[in-house]
Amino acid sequence: MLKRKAFYELEKWKKNRSDKSLIVTGARQVGKTYIVREFGKTYRSFIELNFLEEPQLCQIFKGNLSVDTILMGIRLSKMNASVIDGDTLLFLDEVQECPEAITALKFLAMDKRIDTIASGSALGMAYNRVSSYPVGYVEYLDMFALDYEEFLWAMGVEADIILNVKKHLENLTPVEEVIHNKFMQYLRQYMVLGGMPEVLKTFIKSMDYVSAHELQKRIYRDYLADIARFANPSEKIKAEKCYRSIPSQLMKDNHKFQYSVVEKKGTARKFESSIDWLESSHMAVIVKNVGFVEYPLQLHEIDENIRLYASDIGLIICTFDYSLMQAVLADHADENSGHIVLKTAKGGLYEALIADILSKKGYKNLHFYRNEAGTAELEFLIEGKDGVVPVEVKAGRKKAKTLDNLLKKDDILKGYKLADQNIGVDGKKITLPLYMAMWI
Repeated sequence: MLKRKAFYELEKWKKNRSDKSLIVTGARQVGKTYIVREFGKTYRSFIELNFLEEPQLCQIFKGNLSVDTILMGIRLSKMNASVIDGDTLLFLDEVQECPEAITALKFLAMDKRIDTIASGSALGMAYNRVSSYPVGYVEYLDMFALDYEEFLWAMGVEADIILNVKKHLENLTPVEEVIHNKFMQYLRQYMVLGGMPEVLKTFIKSMDYVSAHELQKRIYRDYLADIARFANPSEKIKAEKCYRSIPSQLMKDNHKFQYSVVEKKGTARKFESSIDWLESSHMAVIVKNVGFVEYPLQLHEIDENIRLYASDIGLIICTFDYSLMQAVLADHADENSGHIVLKTAKGGLYEALIADILSKKGYKNLHFYRNEAGTAELEFLIEGKDGVVPVEVKAGRKKAKTLDNLLKKDDILKGYKLADQNIGVDGKKITLPLYMAMWI
């Protein structure tokens, strides 16, 4: 079993007994069904209804939605199903295929006899199809592919070792060189493999990057198929074009999303709704430009100026040929070394890596800074208890000039430079290894 943080979120939901059903959403193949099934083992009775595999089960939720009627319908449809009051988990999988079941979540939550989890692809959660959405009676859990820390667990790195490295961040002391180098090696592996559970299981079993690469390409094709299946008719082709263009956007010197790369003479007016759809489906991460660094950043957003990354770094790498995967694995801090394609794409790929790590950590509103003249640029700005915190990403060891200038502002208390370097402190600038992005 792959150890997932989502499992602990499910345990908290069960312990709190908040009298609400839970909706678990996420893109294809991030492990939603698997983790709920594992969680179901903590109950004496576990009942699973999959509306995609057995569409006839939707009939249970037609008409009368009283809980007694629903449970009777389940017992008649699933002969081995047993309902134990207070110790039963009902799992409604692929619930986007049965809008009436989403409506029923309210009544199941109010009844309190059983716990209910609904799960489905974020691409297909068309809430406007639901006659009465259960507002106030559901909690939400967004699932993504494995993050870097979960990847370390999957690779067999013990929790005490990870905790030891984290303490170096807390104390701002350099990590022992042998450990630092090993964590950078793991980071490069994560960069090429990403966090899709099936890919990692395949790799851990075979230790074969080629097999993992082929599986990634299949999942990428499945994602494109899901766009065709779930997107509104007016968005299908546009959303696919935008998603396909992400690797090309990252190959440019300026990683701003350019609609002309998607389509000759393309415009934001034509494609921005498709990009919003990709973000809401958990397939992509949008990072918005601000022209002025001041809290709150939302007030300084520049419309139509964004950067776009795939929600899992592995689904960017797999769009290139296998030689790029080899080049990333062999990469080191010298920016003048490596595969010719890596030289071109290196900065964009490391940006995409940090976007992956930060978004999976839970940052919902990421921003970047680029002034109008294009003479100052910073990859990420995050907001927290310390106000705005600038984050510069360096694929090598170049100086962080924009970060240095921003740190002269009195309202910027600190900033991070993420690079293939060990921990160092210079005034308000904190240099961290790239892998420590998972803790900032």
